[in-house]
Amino acid sequence: MALERKVVGKNVRKVDGLSLACGRPKFTLDMDVPGALVGRILRSPHAHAEIVRIDTSEAEALPGVVCILHHGNVERIPYTSAGQGWPEPSPYDNFLFDRKVRFVGDRVAAVAAETEEAAEEALRLIKVEYKVLPAVFSPEEALAEGAPVIHDEEDAEGIYDAQHNVAAAVDIPVGDIERGFAESDVIVEATCEIPYSQHTPLEPHCTVAYFDEDGRLVIRTSTQVPFHVRRIVARAVGLPMERIRVVKPRIGGGFGTKQEIILEDVAAALALRTGRPVKLSYTREEEFVCARTRHPMRVRVKLGAKKDGTLHAIEMEPCPTPGPMGPTP
Repeated sequence: MALERKVVGKNVRKVDGLSLACGRPKFTLDMDVPGALVGRILRSPHAHAEIVRIDTSEAEALPGVVCILHHGNVERIPYTSAGQGWPEPSPYDNFLFDRKVRFVGDRVAAVAAETEEAAEEALRLIKVEYKVLPAVFSPEEALAEGAPVIHDEEDAEGIYDAQHNVAAAVDIPVGDIERGFAESDVIVEATCEIPYSQHTPLEPHCTVAYFDEDGRLVIRTSTQVPFHVRRIVARAVGLPMERIRVVKPRIGGGFGTKQEIILEDVAAALALRTGRPVKLSYTREEEFVCARTRHPMRVRVKLGAKKDGTLHAIEMEPCPTPGPMGPTP
């Protein structure tokens, strides 16, 4: 007797289809939080530089400015910003604010103010002295002997090969690859290059951090990984996880770019320092400059197939320089 299925193989009405069509879902910033401060982040103009001096006195004296955070007044705790599984495979090479910036758009300081205008003006008044360092702009440059070391800090944890700028290495063998190629009738090798890709969701990254009636820190955020947000923010700001609640409302697109914690930690730190709700969101320009992209890649591919067209073996490796297949980080 055939099993009668209610869903598989049938047209089923989308549970939230009607509300979406009528514009009823509330996104992250659709909730009004009384008394919320406006957060803004000062960005690095340099690809690689040390922060020699930062002066926030003039910005702090501006009417409406409530708080300014930077590497000089926050605890230095290494963590990963990647919303991945547990145990976390990525190195702990991220800090709330660091003494060094590593890309154009990297965090330098964060402001919380009563109005957007005050926050923007405060960013303009912060004075930063940089020592510009040599940078790397390609895999070849990053891996070369004597290349500038981007993560030279001693307190980062789990970097695979910091001296050659390799953050992590993963090897995923499945089956007997040599046997697979030996049994193949046709073998093709190619080097494939894939450019940057910005996900460009309609809703930018945005977060609201506030305190509930029990004193818990609530983070309402446009994210694809709410449980990872909770764990990572707890480490970044030094709170036990049970004192943090993450709310993921309807998000206006993510496509993978919202699987990383890039605003929630700053919003949480500002809320904790001020004791008030804080709203923080990216502009469209910041989405392209500061948010996460799909990285450009150069990959060597070796593919084996049978005469009938069946794919039988595949080997893929990152390829910083053109050449034969071989061990590469």
